[in-house]
Amino acid sequence: MRWTLLLTLGLAGGLVGCGAPKVQAWDKQDLAKPEMALDADRLETRYSEHIYFSREGSSGGWSIGGGGCGCN
Repeated sequence: MRWTLLLTLGLAGGLVGCGAPKVQAWDKQDLAKPEMALDADRLETRYSEHIYFSREGSSGGWSIGGGGCGCN
C-alpha cells in the first residue's frame, strides 16, 4: 500500500512538473536587465579574459591576431 501511494505521488509530481509554461518574448525583457547578467562587471571580465589568454600560449590571444605565443 505504501509503495502504491509513493508511486502515485511520484507520477503525479512528475506530470505536474512537466507542465511548466513557456516564457513568452515579452516576459524575457525582465530577464535581460544588466543586473541579471552573469558577469556584472564587464571591465573586470574583459581584464580577466585578457590575463587568461595572455598566459594561455596556445590560444593566440583574444580578438587580436596573435601567433600563439601570447605576445599580442
